Amino acid sequence: MKNNIFRTSNPTMREGVFDAHEQASANPMTLTGTIGKSFILIVLTMATAVIGWMNPSMPLLYGSVIAGFIVAVATAFKPNWSPFTAPLYALIEGLFVGVVSVVVTAMLAKTAFANAVPIAVMGTLITFAIMLGLYATRIVRVTETLRGVIVGATMAVFATYAISWLASIFWSGVWDMPIYGSGWAGIAFSVIVIAIAAMNLLLDFDLIERGVQNKLPKYMEWYAGFALLVTLVWLYIEILRLIMKIAGGRN
Repeated sequence: MKNNIFRTSNPTMREGVFDAHEQASANPMTLTGTIGKSFILIVLTMATAVIGWMNPSMPLLYGSVIAGFIVAVATAFKPNWSPFTAPLYALIEGLFVGVVSVVVTAMLAKTAFANAVPIAVMGTLITFAIMLGLYATRIVRVTETLRGVIVGATMAVFATYAISWLASIFWSGVWDMPIYGSGWAGIAFSVIVIAIAAMNLLLDFDLIERGVQNKLPKYMEWYAGFALLVTLVWLYIEILRLIMKIAGGRN
């Protein structure tokens, strides 16, 4: 199986999305509504993840990657579509997560990291809780400078993966580069990417808070839930990749 199925990043350009809807709405988004929409999206993702787990296949894997990316980009540029595209994205991404999870489980079945999937799930939940705590207590404040650094770092990761993928069309050896290997360089790279993904959670929380304060349209609840789901899936995949590297696997 080609290793580039694990090359993923956060495709949503969320900075500026809320700013594009500055006018207060008569029926604004609320924190309770956003939490509810986010929960629905997570449940949808989990439901189709079970389907992907039980019916793993290469067409399903690559099909979900392509379809998920298209829907994500469409949602990022058209937030008012999110009441329809966000649930669709969740369903598609669930298939991707399910197939990837069963592939990783099979690859690490005979290693000490056979439980990589539950470890990654737990790691994702713990990271979410920590970042939420840091944000809620204002130990970490999302300033304009921090926001710019996180967005810039995210774009750098996305560009790295995109360039590597394009290069792989002509040179398959690109995936043998140290940052994709199981050595110290590869592990360090994964740790950095996980840290960047975790920091994106701060942007999610900040955008939700600003959206509620500015009384943005109700459909932004779906968009905020979508943005949060994108980050959580990205974080989960990156943790899986780190575990594979530690286990000495090639992802």
